[in-house]
Amino acid sequence: MRLSELFREVEFDGSIKNDADINFVTDDSRLVRPGSLFVCIRHRSFDGHTAALDALASGAAAVVTQDRLGLENELHVADSRAAYARLCAALCGHPERKLRMIGVTGTNGKTTVTTLIRNILSDSGAKTLLTGTVCNRLGDENLPSGLTTPKPPELYSLLSRAVSQGCKACVMEASSQALAQGRLEGIDFDAAVFTNITRDHLDYHGTFENYLSAKKKLFEHSAVSIVNLDDPRADEIIAAAKGKIITFSTVLDCADYTAKNISLLSDRVHFELISKGHIEHIEFASPGLFSVSNAMAAVACAINLGIEPKDAAQSLAKSKSVCGRLERVECSAPYSVIIDYAHTPDGLEQVLRALRPSCQGKLIVIFGCGGDRDRSKRPLMGAAACRYADKIIVTSDNPRTEDPTRIINMVLEGVRSEKTEYVVIENRREAIRYALNIAKKDDVVVLAGKGHENYQEINGIKHPFDEKIIVAEILEDMRCGRK
Repeated sequence: MRLSELFREVEFDGSIKNDADINFVTDDSRLVRPGSLFVCIRHRSFDGHTAALDALASGAAAVVTQDRLGLENELHVADSRAAYARLCAALCGHPERKLRMIGVTGTNGKTTVTTLIRNILSDSGAKTLLTGTVCNRLGDENLPSGLTTPKPPELYSLLSRAVSQGCKACVMEASSQALAQGRLEGIDFDAAVFTNITRDHLDYHGTFENYLSAKKKLFEHSAVSIVNLDDPRADEIIAAAKGKIITFSTVLDCADYTAKNISLLSDRVHFELISKGHIEHIEFASPGLFSVSNAMAAVACAINLGIEPKDAAQSLAKSKSVCGRLERVECSAPYSVIIDYAHTPDGLEQVLRALRPSCQGKLIVIFGCGGDRDRSKRPLMGAAACRYADKIIVTSDNPRTEDPTRIINMVLEGVRSEKTEYVVIENRREAIRYALNIAKKDDVVVLAGKGHENYQEINGIKHPFDEKIIVAEILEDMRCGRK
């Protein structure tokens, strides 16, 4: 595609002196080759503007800058991140305009809600692309996932592939970082879903208000906004929304969709979805009140995309639990083992609250906090665990480049002030072994924080760590009398 054609919908200063044929757009100077367009982006640890000259020397036809550098073949834009996304979209022929685009954002529930929407659309006959934390799924094909929301080159390559393979829709998790970085710039969404917002990612955003502002961006470019009215900040999301607003609630009758006759069972939820002139019985195989909210979000979105309520309900009833989200580990032990991704104070509290009513024995939770992330939430995680667990085992999560002991001590600030029994075992595998050894009949052991992740990141290295495999290995050791 000619450079001039690539910039047809992107405003810039300067003149195109070399209307070269562009076959690659990148913000990574190491990937520049002849025929490339290099976009200078200020990253946290590297400013792409410092590599502009090298990019031109490596064969880039032009460089896109946000800071004026005075270079030949320089095209200046107001926001290089936004331009980057739009240029990648243009190079791929704007596949986002050939799909129904559905975005889901919130602190918790994104993976579950996107998966449920994907299942409903697929069951209706619409081949659908799912992008998210656990995996990218094109129809029935699972593809690897790096970031919750892919960077523009990967995202548009994926969307283009989806179009070529006959997909009709894309359901994506829209992370706050992606929204703040303009990765979704230029996409007009058919529907956007707000699940909830609690404290998270403040290491990146700095303040909760910045975090919330990033979330709002999704609803500024959506034809329909599906909003959880139970969240205290719902009114701010609604105020930011530009299109039609649809609300749902587990308690408020003023919402467009309300849940009535809620039944919270040990492994599922039942409720009636009430809307104007319609009642639909909903069953979803995941426990807890938050599962009701997730199910409501998915069904309300699907209905407003034209799916019949009864068809949406039937699809939901056969949907299985999502990988690493309240996932029961199949084992022959006399107690239950649950794996969940809960890594925020609210997420951990919601999971333990969901499991508490059906736990006939002790509720044992193993958790830690990630390194190089928001440190202020660590004692809050400890306090959240104390509210519902009978025994707490504080361990390591992904320490990354931080000292695991220091992270644990910060978690303990929120534990020591409570009366809940706790123990510290830094080695996560040994923490799991300890929990499985002390658990008795009818206890519930919760492994929180890792969820779908099959690694543990320590000092920049990702070590294999699949908790389902580890649980199986430990239980086999116990069966054979091995310590």
